[in-house]
Amino acid sequence: MGLASVASMADQLTEILDKGTIVIGVPENFPPFGSVGASFEHEGYDVDIAKLIAEDLGVTLELKPITSKQRIPFLTSGTVDLVVSSMGANPERAKSVWFSSAYAPFFSGAFAGPEIKVSLSEDLAGLKAGVTGGTIEDLELSKALPEGAELTRFGDNAATLSAYLAGQVDVLVTGNTVAAKLAAGNPDKALETKFVVRQSPAFVGVKSGEANMLQWVNVFVRHKKLGGVLNDLSIKWLGQELPVLPSL
Repeated sequence: MGLASVASMADQLTEILDKGTIVIGVPENFPPFGSVGASFEHEGYDVDIAKLIAEDLGVTLELKPITSKQRIPFLTSGTVDLVVSSMGANPERAKSVWFSSAYAPFFSGAFAGPEIKVSLSEDLAGLKAGVTGGTIEDLELSKALPEGAELTRFGDNAATLSAYLAGQVDVLVTGNTVAAKLAAGNPDKALETKFVVRQSPAFVGVKSGEANMLQWVNVFVRHKKLGGVLNDLSIKWLGQELPVLPSL
């Protein structure tokens, strides 16, 4: 076999194993998925996933903090080998990159303490719910708001959270990452997920055409899911059991 043929068979996974290093893009400042912690080290759900990927590959990890807008350009240009940055999958993005099976829950939901007995949007009748106006949560819940429910819209997340903490509303409607941060800072509230308003789980971004890399990442995700590792990370960073996640 000629050198040209051998070269054409080389793929990203083999190259990473040969050089002993992997560069993974993680969120620059999007807690609890990725941000600089109290120890001035990058930490979060996605950072832990990146560390596990490098560990299972047996290579050195180079973390590359990136913004949302940098995720696809950095992946397609080869600046990073993988993107583990709370990225949702959609048909438009799939024109440029490949996606693994989902590795993390990301959703908009209704949250409240154990004394509030709701499990569906219909159960909000007679209750006051607080939401940040104009958000996905607002738009989605408005479609299914039952008669007798009171939905109060606030100008920003800070005002919405303050209203919930002050008892002005019974139910907080927001993203799960916002709710997780609130729960961590206010354990007395015993915040629970009551129901999901909209699902948007996170997927690992893989450079288009790298079939072996995608296959390895999918096996990795399945292995960590079955072994309970993803559930542990979900509890650690998001304050909830890992829900059912879609596989691609």
